[in-house]
Amino acid sequence: MKCRKTVVACLFCTAPSVVFPTDGSADNPLVMLHVFDCGELSFPDISAFGLKNADTDVRRMFVPCYLIRHPRGDLLWDAGLDPAIAGKGVIDGGGFTMTYARSLLDQMDDMGLSPDDVDFMALSHMHFDHVDAATQFPKARLLIQAAEYEAAFLRPGDYGGVYDLEWYGNLAENPRQLLTGDHDVFGDGSVMIVSTPGHTPGHQALLVHLSNTGPVLLSGDLYHFRATRRLRAVPTFNSDANQTLASMDKVERLIEETGAALWIEHDRALAQALELAPAAYD
Repeated sequence: MKCRKTVVACLFCTAPSVVFPTDGSADNPLVMLHVFDCGELSFPDISAFGLKNADTDVRRMFVPCYLIRHPRGDLLWDAGLDPAIAGKGVIDGGGFTMTYARSLLDQMDDMGLSPDDVDFMALSHMHFDHVDAATQFPKARLLIQAAEYEAAFLRPGDYGGVYDLEWYGNLAENPRQLLTGDHDVFGDGSVMIVSTPGHTPGHQALLVHLSNTGPVLLSGDLYHFRATRRLRAVPTFNSDANQTLASMDKVERLIEETGAALWIEHDRALAQALELAPAAYD
């Protein structure tokens, strides 16, 4: 397995009015969200994340995958660490360590699901801890920002080693849809990809409306820690600091307007409070 040590070295002008579904009727489809444990990262030094080590005592980061189930199809959001390391204990990543108890594929199998059951796949961005199982889903339509596709597939060498075709190159064979901003996945406002460039050129977040839970916004890596949000910290390896700050503003505005709960994806304390698959949020 390749060492990942190099990895850690369009706003709404007027926010659109989105009418969210509220029940499970044909016009307002029931949406379910499953959370999977796709590994954990541990960093002795978090200064690369734009933080001082004294800013937070958190050093362990949850690595999630999510499955959003909709009557019009299933969407995988983020694909976690490499399934090949699952069950193999602590893996040295070069400046950090990784662990992965059971692979995403095994967790899906517990639910009677296979990769071929997944219709759509959207990755917040193409860094290794969000893509490493993605090539296991060759039939899923990849929903990716055009800027991210260009950076990750056409110019990966321009970004200091944070992209590597070895991790995800086969995804070029997947059916795909190139996005140029926010995108309504199912056409009913229930699952919205939110363009949030800055961490990478085509970074994106996901806003999911759940009838009982309420709206949830999955952060991708816009924020890594709660301290990142509090301090508006920008990692040193982000592609554009100004875009990052503008995307933070956009997301905070969207949270205020929709009342969405922000789920910082790498927040291990949040993950420990969530019910993991096969349990579902609806």
